[in-house]
Amino acid sequence: MKDALDCGALDAAIDRVHRAGMPGLFAEVRDGDQVWRGAAGVADVATGRPVVAGMRHRVGSITKTFTAAAVLQQVERGRIGLDTPIGRYLPKLVPGERGEAITVRMLLNHTSGLAEYLPYAYPSLKAFPVLAETGPESLDDHRFTRFDPLYLIGRGVTAPPAGTPGGTPGLYSNTNYLLLGRLLEQVTGSTAERCVTRDVIERAGLRDTELPTGPHIDGPHSQLYESWFGMIDPPRDYSVFDMSWVGPSASLISTVADLNRFYAALLAGKIVAPSSLAQMRRTVPVVSQEGRVIEYGLGLHPMDAPTDAPVDGPVDGTDDPAEGPGRGTFWGHGGTVWGGGALAMTRADGRRQMAVAVNMQRGNRLDSAGRPQPHPVDEALVAFYRVAMYG
Repeated sequence: MKDALDCGALDAAIDRVHRAGMPGLFAEVRDGDQVWRGAAGVADVATGRPVVAGMRHRVGSITKTFTAAAVLQQVERGRIGLDTPIGRYLPKLVPGERGEAITVRMLLNHTSGLAEYLPYAYPSLKAFPVLAETGPESLDDHRFTRFDPLYLIGRGVTAPPAGTPGGTPGLYSNTNYLLLGRLLEQVTGSTAERCVTRDVIERAGLRDTELPTGPHIDGPHSQLYESWFGMIDPPRDYSVFDMSWVGPSASLISTVADLNRFYAALLAGKIVAPSSLAQMRRTVPVVSQEGRVIEYGLGLHPMDAPTDAPVDGPVDGTDDPAEGPGRGTFWGHGGTVWGGGALAMTRADGRRQMAVAVNMQRGNRLDSAGRPQPHPVDEALVAFYRVAMYG
């Protein structure tokens, strides 16, 4: 395994992703004290304004690691029990036998069996995951909708169960993390956003990271182009969007530098105690939103190879949690929003890090069976990951 940064190879690899069809992307790769930052393409296809590596960006479900860390801090303070039923804390939101069967740990690692609320909040996506029967209309209808998290949680809790509590593989569901946001509010007396900001973002010293309260991204940022599998042609900008539809599950705004700084601090035991970090690294099989079985911990997941690591969702992990992470294992998270995506991974020894952000999502067309077809961007991104993570 090479540890030195090959800046020329990284420059070439990120440029190939742009030339393969990504309007713009930017990244930071670290190896010890060495730092490479790069960008390729445009932040605005109309004006040709270029992307730069310091831009702020919506990073989607990477938010889950931040929220999980805030929950683990409350576990350390004795306010939350990892294996305590959620119904003991939130009996009105998850009532009865389900509230007694679903624990806080099951919410964190997506084994609660609770369904995803997204198709219920966005009517044109109701057929998800049958992509050919979905449409993008709800994205425009709800651009400025201020969703009540209790409404979204209710849709997920009352929907047909996705599995049995504690059963594996679990199902990746944003409902779990909205419930964790309410749990933080219940035990701290503060909003989930304030709790995550105070205990995680500020503790990590992140200056360009926030959970937004409005639909705009403050500071220099890119447009975010959503294609929805070719149904929006040309792709439309959704950088202005009210993120209350995901809140503490996927609304975070950050930079690639801040993401690397956060994961370095987390994996060094500076955000949660080593015992809590060990809990975060205990993985179980979970079905991702792309329909693949991945290994998932408590807001973290591992990856040993970049072959199958899309920016638009959780990445695969082949590490055996019983053996413990090896030097080649990377821990982190991926995420998407409408039009934007990000992936942040840090090697288990903390030395090598990668954070990358892209400004177009779901550019793949669907085949006759309704499955996303391979896109040249996919292969180019995998090649970039390989250079970034392994040299």
